[in-house]
Amino acid sequence: MKILFIKQYLLILLGSLAMLIGIIGVFLPVLPTTPFLLLAAFCYMRSSKRLYEWLINHKIFGAYIYNYMTHKAVTKSTKISSLTFLWLSLIISMLIISNIYISLILLAIGVGVSIHLVTLKTLKLEDIHKYRHTKEEIH
Repeated sequence: MKILFIKQYLLILLGSLAMLIGIIGVFLPVLPTTPFLLLAAFCYMRSSKRLYEWLINHKIFGAYIYNYMTHKAVTKSTKISSLTFLWLSLIISMLIISNIYISLILLAIGVGVSIHLVTLKTLKLEDIHKYRHTKEEIH
């Protein structure tokens, strides 16, 4: 019983740390946001129903995490805004640092993230409403 209690708190701690790193990743172009938010959802799902529900119903991250976890898809506007913000922040970083090796690393990261985003399925607005309605029926 005590081991389950410790495991639950370790998962909550790991999920909260992943959430914090994911939020920081929104503002730092090299730090990926999605894997950390998915890790937070994974940890919360296995440790705290309340935290998991809070995360997937969060007004900023909720729909994004839910759609990604459930359908491996994002909306077209999410793709466009993510790619725009990614490349804008990478280009600014490359100009500020002006080191060819770091610029090449940032370029490689940008290409990799861009390929991943572009290859995700694209959810249409009507699909989101249909999935949300189904989600609400389940809960």
